[in-house]
Amino acid sequence: MEILHISAECYPVAKVGGLADVVGALPKYQNKIGHIAKVVVPAYDTKFVRESEFEVAYDAWSNYGNHHFSYRVLKEKTNKLGFDLYIIHIQGLTDRPNVYGYADDTERFIAFQIATLDWMAQWEHRPDVIHCHDHHTGLIPFMVSNCLKYAVLSKVPTILTIHNAQYQGQFGWDKLYYLPAFDLWNGGLLGWEDAINPLASAIKCAWRVTTVSPSYLDEMMDNARGLESLLRQERWKSVGILNGIDTEVWNPETDPMLGKSYNLKTVEAGKLANKKALCDVFQLDSSKPLFTFIGRLVDEKGADLLPDIFYNALQQHGNNINVLVLGSGDNWVEGRLNQLKDIFGGKYNAYIGYNEQVSHEMYAGADFLLMPSRVEPCGLNQLYALRYGTVPIVRRVGGLKDTVIDIGDGGFGLCHDQTSTWDVTHAINRAVDLYNDKKAFKAVRKTMMKIDHSWDKAALNYIELYQILK
Repeated sequence: MEILHISAECYPVAKVGGLADVVGALPKYQNKIGHIAKVVVPAYDTKFVRESEFEVAYDAWSNYGNHHFSYRVLKEKTNKLGFDLYIIHIQGLTDRPNVYGYADDTERFIAFQIATLDWMAQWEHRPDVIHCHDHHTGLIPFMVSNCLKYAVLSKVPTILTIHNAQYQGQFGWDKLYYLPAFDLWNGGLLGWEDAINPLASAIKCAWRVTTVSPSYLDEMMDNARGLESLLRQERWKSVGILNGIDTEVWNPETDPMLGKSYNLKTVEAGKLANKKALCDVFQLDSSKPLFTFIGRLVDEKGADLLPDIFYNALQQHGNNINVLVLGSGDNWVEGRLNQLKDIFGGKYNAYIGYNEQVSHEMYAGADFLLMPSRVEPCGLNQLYALRYGTVPIVRRVGGLKDTVIDIGDGGFGLCHDQTSTWDVTHAINRAVDLYNDKKAFKAVRKTMMKIDHSWDKAALNYIELYQILK
């Protein structure tokens, strides 16, 4: 089968969150099992794009409404990601350093989707599947099935994967003219709650809808920022497929970002060496248990509670724990996390921002990883933590519920039911007890590192879904 993945992110081309990791890994594993998976993303002004070699695959003009633009489809020459990578260059729209955050993001992603479909419509053959990821590509299922200029693509199955239903890409009906001509009687397929809603449109129009974990599919029926009734209506064509991780990238035995590599047999010495190096950089005590948080500092991750959680835990445990944070997001949260440095120097530190290498070093050097999420469609951080022998402390929600079993239930993690200061602090107390029980702690680490969360199974699940639609 030939599968075309269309996305706003793809690691290492451009990454904001877990979407990039999925799109950067799933196609590679689909290719490994004998299929032809390709990826199309915007041509951002990123380090990867600047330093890679591309050739022009297609060059043309198009428009969204009255706005005309030229675009180029560029193909990466060396296949270094394990799949064919195409980037869409639209001068003044895609060629910016950031993926999101611009006032004209609506226009940027509409132009990207139109250019991608214009190019595909010129192919001499048709792909077997168009796989769209999140709202940034959510208008494609509608345009493929309704816009006259894409009639040649109308029989190609479209799949939507919802990585996070909280982000839907809504914009006003005044921009309806941006889309290529279609029968206005079908305009209702675009709308939800008095706006054009790309995610809602894709849920209505895609042949199948997937989410990134079974539990998240269930949770969306009651918590999807206004789309609950639509998702219940379309449940018949929806399935939850748990994400995997790229075990070639996330492997403590071969990870080039680590100062000391290790495996299941050498995990104790390997993690201690990485912990010492990490603590030296951040002025922490490597003899104490190290608690970490890695991710976006936003409410859905429970980050607004982190300052109080860490304050309480550090007060309660005195000199007996360390805390290290890596992330960025809400300015208020960032400010409060920075303030804790002055109160708990030598026991606490924070890196405000994002650094891929530091994240790898933290997974390798930490003892515990906190994920007190209010919403977590799948979560990849807990899977990276398991792979690196770091005990995840998670709320039972979404993919966290599907992947982490509490040690009290014979599992390998620490789970709590609420995103609250009390619940997380209590989990930290349990973690300290586990850390001090050296025999149990070592056993849990070895159990975690044996778990297979590679993409192999998920890649097969997607292929089986596609084949139903042929």
